[in-house]
Amino acid sequence: MKNPFSILWHWLKRIAVWITVLWFVAVIAFSFLPVPFSMVMIERQISALMSINLSYVSRSSWVDQNQISPYMTLAVIAAEDQKFPKHWGFDFDAIETAMAHNKKYQSRMRGASTISQQTAKNLFLWEGRSWVRKGLEAGMTVVLELLWSKKRILTVYLNIADFGNGIFGVEEAAQHYFGKPASRLTASEAALLAAVLPNPHRYKVSAPSAYILQRQRWVLRQMQLMGGDNFLKQHNLR
Repeated sequence: MKNPFSILWHWLKRIAVWITVLWFVAVIAFSFLPVPFSMVMIERQISALMSINLSYVSRSSWVDQNQISPYMTLAVIAAEDQKFPKHWGFDFDAIETAMAHNKKYQSRMRGASTISQQTAKNLFLWEGRSWVRKGLEAGMTVVLELLWSKKRILTVYLNIADFGNGIFGVEEAAQHYFGKPASRLTASEAALLAAVLPNPHRYKVSAPSAYILQRQRWVLRQMQLMGGDNFLKQHNLR
């Protein structure tokens, strides 16, 4: 008679292999197909249902990069990851700075995730700060950087980013907050959307605090300093 632990280990290995294969197929497919939903969207929806919050609905509308205002693309890079065109998924200078800050100010933790890391996490993983999730995120980020172009990573990121209250993706955010498609967002509107991305449930696009308005102005300045539309053309992000 076989050891039940050996049988369990055998099936766990088979399940892990199949999950990895399915994930790899999804990565290949999403390199050119629209992404219908993300794991964060699913997690939020399930959490709402378990809390008997029937009013919550995760909403998103896929748009291609040419249907997104260049201001929005520039704003998220300015706000979230200014080294995005040059790194291979990780900003080690930002990680070192964040570690030093978090060691000194443990009550005000700072993250250092790049757009690539956030895309991997939001699309395929759950929320949280466990080392297991961070390890998976790191591996997935490397694969995305190898198999997707920078432009594709940005497109997927902008389509699954959380803008609060069940609103996912820049098209849904543009329609909800400004009554217009993402292609028509102004620099100021794009900067405001980007300003809330670190915590879209604490910071509100519809009722921006003094801090968010200050951050919006900072994002606008960074967009100008980066070179505006020329920055996107230079790095083939349009």
